[in-house]
Amino acid sequence: MHRYRSHTCAQLRKSDEGTTVRLSGWVHRVRDHGGLLFIDLRDHYGMTQIVADPDSPAFKVAETVRGEWVIRVDGKVKARTAETVNKNMPTGEIEIYADEIEVLSTAKELPLPVFGEPDYPEDIRLKYRFLDLRRETLHKNIVQRTKIIADMRRRMTDVGFTEYSTPILTASSPEGARDFLVPSRIHQGKFFALPQAPQQYKQLLMVAGFDRYFQIAPCFRDEDPRADRLPGEFYQLDLEMSFVTQEDVWTTMEPVIRGVFEQFANGKPVTQAFPRIPYDTALRKYGSDKPDLRNPIEMQAVSEHFAGSGFKVFANILANDPKAEVWAIPAKTGGSRAFCDRMNAWAQQQGQPGLGYIFWRKAEAERTDVDAKLMHSMLAKAIGTESEEAVRAAHEKYFEQIEGSGPLAKNIGPERTAAIAAQLGLSDGDACFFVAGDPAKFYRFAGDARTRAGEELNLVDRDRYELCWIVDFPFFEWNEEEKKVDFAHNPFSMPQGGMEALENQDPLTIKAFQYDMVCNGFEIASGSIRNQSPELMVKAFETVGLSKADVEERFGGLYRAFQYGAPPHGGMAAGVDRIIMLLVGAKNLREITLFPMNQQAQDLLMGAPSEALPAQLRELGVRVIPQKKDE
Repeated sequence: MHRYRSHTCAQLRKSDEGTTVRLSGWVHRVRDHGGLLFIDLRDHYGMTQIVADPDSPAFKVAETVRGEWVIRVDGKVKARTAETVNKNMPTGEIEIYADEIEVLSTAKELPLPVFGEPDYPEDIRLKYRFLDLRRETLHKNIVQRTKIIADMRRRMTDVGFTEYSTPILTASSPEGARDFLVPSRIHQGKFFALPQAPQQYKQLLMVAGFDRYFQIAPCFRDEDPRADRLPGEFYQLDLEMSFVTQEDVWTTMEPVIRGVFEQFANGKPVTQAFPRIPYDTALRKYGSDKPDLRNPIEMQAVSEHFAGSGFKVFANILANDPKAEVWAIPAKTGGSRAFCDRMNAWAQQQGQPGLGYIFWRKAEAERTDVDAKLMHSMLAKAIGTESEEAVRAAHEKYFEQIEGSGPLAKNIGPERTAAIAAQLGLSDGDACFFVAGDPAKFYRFAGDARTRAGEELNLVDRDRYELCWIVDFPFFEWNEEEKKVDFAHNPFSMPQGGMEALENQDPLTIKAFQYDMVCNGFEIASGSIRNQSPELMVKAFETVGLSKADVEERFGGLYRAFQYGAPPHGGMAAGVDRIIMLLVGAKNLREITLFPMNQQAQDLLMGAPSEALPAQLRELGVRVIPQKKDE
C-alpha cells in the first residue's frame, strides 16, 4: 500500500464496503459522542468521516488529535446506517473504522478559523493566506478559477487561435496607468517596465504574420486598488486577429465568452445574442458605459414636458442653457412617498440639491378643469400618434386609473403629468425621478440613481447573466485639467472615417472602432480595430499634441513595423479575474485570487514590498531618497 494513501478523501462509496484503505489529510473537526470519536478528515478533494471506538488500537492516538493536524488513517470501509447517512457529502454513505492513526504533522492554535465561513479581519486572512485557502468557499473558488481558465484556453484553440507568450520585461509606456519599473543592473540608470498589457507585442505579432494570437496574460499596473481590480497584477484573456473588421471580432468572441458563462453558470440564463449598444445611447439610457441590463429601468429625455412649465427650476434651466435637458428615471412599483423621500435623501447625500419626483396613484375623482386641447396635444406627442382613437383611449385610461402626486405634479399640472406617464408607460403605484442640466455633467449621477432605484425596489434579476457590447466609443475627449484634447481610450485604435475625419472633423465628434463587453454592470472585455497606418498614427497623436518625433521615440517598435506591410487587425482583452468573480458569485477579487495584496498594495504574507539591501542598491546604481511627509 502507498505510504500515505490508497484513496483520496472524496473517492470512497458504498460499493467499497469491506475494503481496507489508507487516507491522509487534515483533521477538519473532532466530535466526541460518549467515548466514540468521530474525525472529519479533509484533503483537496473532499471529506471522509473516520470513526475510532475505545476498542480500536487507534483510539489512544485519536484522543490526542486536534483541528488542522495532518494524519494518516488506516481502516476498513463500513456502510452507515440509513438514519446516519449524510446526503450532503459524496462520501456520506460510508465511514472508515480506524485501525491505525499516524500523526504526520501537528498544528499550533490557529490565528483564524478554517471550519465554517465566519467573517474575519482581512489583514489576518492575508497574513495567514495558506490557512485562509483551506476554507471551503475560497478553496472551491480557486479550483473553479483553474477550470474556467482551462475552458477559455480550450475554446480559443477550438476557434483557431494559438497561444504565444510575450515578454514580461519591456519598455515603459507613457500612456495609461503607472508602470512598475525594474532597474537594470547592466545598463545603470535605465529601467525596464512590467507590461500593463501585451498591446504592442500582440500587434507586432500580427505584422509578423501570426494571424490569430491569444494568451492568458499577466498585466501589471501601479494603480490604487478597487473592488473589481487588484493592486499590482491581474490576468486577461488577450487576443488579436488579422484581416478582420470589428464585426468579425464580435462574431468570433461572443460564442467563446457565452460558452464559458454557460459552462459555469450553474443553470442561470445567459444572454444568447449580445445587444450592441452605442456608447452615447448607453449613457442616455443607463447613465453608464457598463450598464447592468438586469435592471429594467431605462432613462428617457422628457424636456418638452417641463419647458415653459410651472416648475420654474427646470423651466429656467432649459431656457437658459442650450445644452440642458431633463431626464426621467422611471421606477415601477416605487409609487410611495416614503420611497421617493428616501431617494431624495440619498441624492442629497451624494452632494446633489435633491431628486425631483412624481408618483402615481388611482384617481379619486374625475377631473373637470382640464384643458382638453392641451391634454390632447400632450398625449398625442407622448404616445407618438395623432390618432383620435388612440389619444382618447390614453386620455380615458389616465383619468380612469391614475393621477400624479408630489410637488412636481402640482407645479406642472395634470396634462404634463399625464403625458410623462404615457411616454414612460407608468401607472398606479409607479414613480419617476427627474434630473436636469447639462447631461455631460449629470449622467453619472442619473445612472447611480437608476441603479439605486432598481436595487431598492428589487427590480434587478440577480439570477442571470446579461451581456452586451458597448460600441462606437469617442476617439478623443477634452482634458479639462490640461485644457487640451486627449485620447479617450486606446490611442492605437482606428478612428471611424480615417484620415478624412482626423483632418476635417471636430476631434470631439470622432468615433473609434472601439468596443467593450459588459456583464451585469462590469466591463469584462475591451478591444478595438487597430490603426495600422503610420501616417494615421502620427496624425492621431498630433491631435493630442505629440509630434512625429515623439511617436518615433515612444512607440518606435510599432511605428517601424507599420512601414513594412501591416495587415488590418484588431482584437480585445477579457478580464479573467472579473469573469471568474462573476461566475463564482464573489463580491471581491481577493476571493478568487490565490495570494492577493491588501488595500494598501502590500503582500502581508511575504512582506512585500520590502527594503532592498544597500549592496543590492549599489549594484543597481540606485539611491533611495525618502519623501518628506506633509506637516
